[in-house]
Amino acid sequence: MGKPIVAVVGKPNVGKSTFFNKIAGRRISIVEDKPGVTRDRIYTDVEWLNNKFTLIDTGGIEPDSKDIIISQMKTQAEIAMDTANVIVFMVDGKTGVTTADEEIANMLRRTQKPIILVVNKVDSTKLPDHFYDFYTLGLGEPIPISSVNALNLGDLLDKIVDKFPDNVDTDYDEDIIKVAVIGKPNVGKSSLINSILGENRVIVSDIAGTTRDAIDTPFEFNEDKYVFIDTAGIRRKSKVYENIEKYSVLRSLTAIERSDVCLIMIDAQEGVTEQDKKIAGYAHEAGRASIIVVNKWDLIEKNNYTYNEFSKHIRNELAYMSYAPILFISAKTNQRVNKVLEYIKYVSNQHSMRISTGALNDLISEAVLLNQPPSDKGKRLKIYYGTQVAVKPPKFVLFVNDVELAHFSYIRYLENQIRQNYNFEGTPITIECKAKKQK
Repeated sequence: MGKPIVAVVGKPNVGKSTFFNKIAGRRISIVEDKPGVTRDRIYTDVEWLNNKFTLIDTGGIEPDSKDIIISQMKTQAEIAMDTANVIVFMVDGKTGVTTADEEIANMLRRTQKPIILVVNKVDSTKLPDHFYDFYTLGLGEPIPISSVNALNLGDLLDKIVDKFPDNVDTDYDEDIIKVAVIGKPNVGKSSLINSILGENRVIVSDIAGTTRDAIDTPFEFNEDKYVFIDTAGIRRKSKVYENIEKYSVLRSLTAIERSDVCLIMIDAQEGVTEQDKKIAGYAHEAGRASIIVVNKWDLIEKNNYTYNEFSKHIRNELAYMSYAPILFISAKTNQRVNKVLEYIKYVSNQHSMRISTGALNDLISEAVLLNQPPSDKGKRLKIYYGTQVAVKPPKFVLFVNDVELAHFSYIRYLENQIRQNYNFEGTPITIECKAKKQK
């Protein structure tokens, strides 16, 4: 479902981050010649020969370490392995097979996932004498590479994409509204879907991390068709670490990519947390229609100011999403849950709305008369005309005399004028300026 996920795992200091950065094409992971630098999973979108996938870098695994940081890194790697379609197991070609490698190999075999054994730091075409020892790990033919010198990386990427499952993409008809329910674990995502459906199709539990994979639930209401993508947190019920919540970001990324509308769920008892801001930011950057859904509102003691104060708190913390409506609900008591579908349909329509070129240019002309464009060194911005070039999200292109004169503040002013006239509530809009070539 969605793009395939590839996790790179191995003991510390085998070169996972160097490999990750080389494949990503830019320096994302911290690279330092010291074990334990990459403590959390880091991920990026990658494309190889028209195959798109998400690559996860993980902290090194030391299976028997009692150190709390090392054990948390092990947990992070386990989470990455849990969600990956393909696992790249990286070992050090200079040191040979170690006890830690053997224990990690045993751990990986239990995942039942496709595993590619990669021997890093093989910096020439001549293989080291101990190279063939890596066959004893029982994970098939080892692939020698050099992340630093980019040796054999193409062959490795070919093998990775060959391992992808056939059913990674799920296409739905255009008239079906795809809704991703995103947020931290245990915020009530599954409960909300069950409340909307009126039946228990998704497991609901008070233990964070019950839903291990995104679950698609088709649903029809008043002749409108929806698909809910539940992205509840992950992990076994037995142990839930605080930093496991980072898994929800990865799961949310996959769901956001497949969605039209995102329900960004916030726990009323906790308010907007850093994790919430990170997840909401991905929905915003992806250009998805969004609704901020504050759940567990029934558990909050209220007075005449509670609603306004909480709304202000959300607007302050998620200032970049001022366009997103806020809905206060209780999935447990069904309070205002009946409004959710109404909001989804509304923001979906806004997300796909188109303004005619004539109407847009009338609006721009009036906006320019009300507030003259900025000038720089005697040269003033001129907007010749504008047009809407895309929907989902709405995108506008303005043809101007000089792109450098199109200051951010004036573009924001024009966006506000468009919103005042045409609303676009619930959806980000983008405005791009292009220089019109003079004849």
